[in-house]
Amino acid sequence: MGAFHAYDIRGVYNVDFDKEIAYKVGYFLPELLSADKVLVGRDCRTSSDEIHEYLVKGITDAGADVHDIGLSTTPMVYFGTARYGFGASVQITASHNPAEYNGMKVSRENALPVGLDNGLGQIQEWILSGRACPVAEVRGKVHQMDIRKDYLDFLLRYKGDYSGLKIAMDLSNGMASLYAHDIFGDVPAYIFGELDGRFPNHEPNPLVQKNVEALKNLVKETGADVGVIYDGDADRVMFVDENGRFISPDLMIAVLGHYFLEERGEKGIVLQDIRSSKAVGEYLAPLGGEMRTWKVGRAFAAHKLRELDGVYGGELAGHYYFRDFFYSDSGLLASILILNVIAGMKAKGISLSQLISGIEKYRNSGEINFRLEDKKGAMDAVRDHFMQTEQATAYMDFDGYRVEFPQWWFNIRPSNTEPYLRFICEAVSDELLDEKVATVRDILTKQFGAE
Repeated sequence: MGAFHAYDIRGVYNVDFDKEIAYKVGYFLPELLSADKVLVGRDCRTSSDEIHEYLVKGITDAGADVHDIGLSTTPMVYFGTARYGFGASVQITASHNPAEYNGMKVSRENALPVGLDNGLGQIQEWILSGRACPVAEVRGKVHQMDIRKDYLDFLLRYKGDYSGLKIAMDLSNGMASLYAHDIFGDVPAYIFGELDGRFPNHEPNPLVQKNVEALKNLVKETGADVGVIYDGDADRVMFVDENGRFISPDLMIAVLGHYFLEERGEKGIVLQDIRSSKAVGEYLAPLGGEMRTWKVGRAFAAHKLRELDGVYGGELAGHYYFRDFFYSDSGLLASILILNVIAGMKAKGISLSQLISGIEKYRNSGEINFRLEDKKGAMDAVRDHFMQTEQATAYMDFDGYRVEFPQWWFNIRPSNTEPYLRFICEAVSDELLDEKVATVRDILTKQFGAE
């Protein structure tokens, strides 16, 4: 039962959860969400078929119908949930995790995420309590449903002219392979485009730089203007510039401003997560973007963007959320829109690296993990040290702490699933950045035994 987390159900299959748990999730889901039909999709992992079999059996044993869309990206499930009026849906996936992992992402009406605090915790409680699962007098039915064309047509509405752009694309042997060729055609140089849930070439996590090495090499070999890489379930996308340099995904929130705020003239709220660069909001302000900051993760971001009626939003982890897409995230849609901007910039003689250099004003530490037990005490100690010695210009106390000062800022937040504190820091110079990171290391190692 170690698979229930803040945003989804996920873990090593047959260790953290098994087919019996999948059955019970399916059984309890219709009651939890008051749904008589559930949309179900799955990724290509080797364990997905078995999880699918037992999840579907649980749903139908509870008396609800299943509408099965088969192999799908996670955003395709969000699309189907909202477009066709489902009150519940499940995508079987472990997203960017290694092949031995699997899980389930659950949504309710309008593709709103169901996390631990608004539903998954209740299912976990019912399972732990041993609540019975009697088969309904009238079992549900399974309907095969093909939404592929509708989803592809939706995505293609946003596609621009890439004929002048050289693109390198790593599909990570994941679910982006379902659509990439239909969207981008033969323009890109593709690698790892075969669906293979064993992920034989690299783990489907583009945030880990060793997984991006093949794409960086492909960009250099082909002279590409941009490299694009998706994660396993295609809800995230990341980019490499023409020099083979990985671009921090939060900076692409600023790039998207050229499409939404400038080209379409949709001035308004843009959402970022608490780890995002201060440079993003500074870049978007002259374009008409009003930056708001919120918690990390789809379970929080999708709700907040809808609540604010924001134009779009993004995260450091490479998720991008769109009002046009039911306030949900889509790696394919994000890549379509960002490539539109990059193509337009190239036509003006501006390369991707030049575009990013106009955004990236600060030196960034990247997210640093500290292993320790007293996460709250350690967070408070770091916060108090700096707030007692410097004058803060902004302070946020959700999802850990984000404290901003005139020449630097930091965020320190606890992992939801592991004994880690995650720290990120940004400053106007390398020297100031190194100084602040060293101070935090000193506090956490000496006072809290951090590793």
